[in-house]
Amino acid sequence: MSTLRDLVEEHTSLGPVDVEHLHRLAGDWQLVSDLSFADLLLWVPIGNGDDYLCVAQVRPTTAPTAYQDDQVGRIAGGPEVAHLTVARTQGRIWREGDPVWYGDTPARYEAIPIRRRGSRDVIAVVGRDTNLSTARSPSQLELNYLTTADDLALMMTDGTFAPPRHPGEVTSAPRVGDGLVRLDGGGKVTYASPNAQSAYRRLGLPAHLVGEDLPALTARLVDDPMEGADAAERILAALRGDAPARKEIDARGASMLIRALPLMPAGVPIGALVLVRDITEVRIRDRALLTKDATIREIHHRVKNNLQTVAALLRLQARRAPAARAALEESVRRVASIALVHETLSMSSDEVVEFDGIVDRVAFAAAEVAAPEAKVRIGREGTFGVLPAETATPLVMVLNELLLNAVEHGFVPGDGGSVTVTVHRFRKQLHVTVADSGKGLPEGFRMDGGERLGLQIVRTLVTGELRGSIELRDRSGGGTEAMLVVPLTRR
Repeated sequence: MSTLRDLVEEHTSLGPVDVEHLHRLAGDWQLVSDLSFADLLLWVPIGNGDDYLCVAQVRPTTAPTAYQDDQVGRIAGGPEVAHLTVARTQGRIWREGDPVWYGDTPARYEAIPIRRRGSRDVIAVVGRDTNLSTARSPSQLELNYLTTADDLALMMTDGTFAPPRHPGEVTSAPRVGDGLVRLDGGGKVTYASPNAQSAYRRLGLPAHLVGEDLPALTARLVDDPMEGADAAERILAALRGDAPARKEIDARGASMLIRALPLMPAGVPIGALVLVRDITEVRIRDRALLTKDATIREIHHRVKNNLQTVAALLRLQARRAPAARAALEESVRRVASIALVHETLSMSSDEVVEFDGIVDRVAFAAAEVAAPEAKVRIGREGTFGVLPAETATPLVMVLNELLLNAVEHGFVPGDGGSVTVTVHRFRKQLHVTVADSGKGLPEGFRMDGGERLGLQIVRTLVTGELRGSIELRDRSGGGTEAMLVVPLTRR
């Protein structure tokens, strides 16, 4: 399915500013749909203006939809869209028609012309289509919803709705069903939905909201006076015609999200619409997750410290046992490579690591193992990117063994050369090559028949922990290369 931008750019000559306005409207019009108990369809004229293309659609969460099938991409013309043409050419909201039938569903059609703020040109038309199959006498809640929806519809015609998005806000929450408060021009509550009343009761309000000065009440209820003053100022800003960013407030252990919107039909400020949502349980879960993440990071930090302690003990043992020094020093390097992964995880908020930095540190440590007279350069080509911990830990041990083998056994004593780690991702696999410019593999070498501990570790980790494959072979230009393929899918 094509996006709104794709459809508009393909079928109309609207400019980028117009398209951006339509995008912002479609990002926030769920509010109008829920208040209207109606489907909203965004139509743009195409061709000579007699036909219309539906480029976006939203269904209400407060009422049944008028359309079971999706309308986006549908082209309509003739008498079916006459109301859209009236709204577009006369620049006014059209709602004079009789109910119509869409399939087996009775519906009432309305048309709202869409302009950008400060422009007189109608760039699109919103069809507001209501399913009448469940029509009944409206309650006080429904009457307030419909009145507010009509005010927002008038703001859509003059471009003051939808308001600009604030940085970091990716949704329009809270929504109508979460809690709605309507204010008059002085900030007094004229209507509060039951959910809004419940949200304020959790903050500590014993009385009913209607008649209260909402900015002053909110500032009084919030635990932190500075936060309360900020929340009150945002509601006052909406009364002045601005659209402030959402605000979270806390009181008596409860948390609430507030969003204030101005009500300015025909450009005249008449009050504000305040949407509230009780997010107490959400924040409790968030705090639990933060505690869990902090605990996991602390565990990785302690594991890293314990591994470093083990490495230090092995170094002390190596000094006291010259005959076993080489084997103990190899063990120190293996333990240190694992500690690198846990050190990185202890600074991460999840169980993934940036692996390039770990490989570079392992390569630097391996280069120091080379004999002083041999100048072995180790480099990396490509990027490993982010890897899960379950892959990073065995992979760093494999690369550590391959680099040490290349440095210690790949070159003639006294000669220098280079070792290159090359990596690229292909079809959810990690392809890694460790190639050196040394003397090559010994005659009759077999990967599965060697007695070296390092190669046994490599083979076991690659085929077992990583579920991958490895091949050691002579390099075409001289030297040795290890070809490693590791799947990146979760185990």
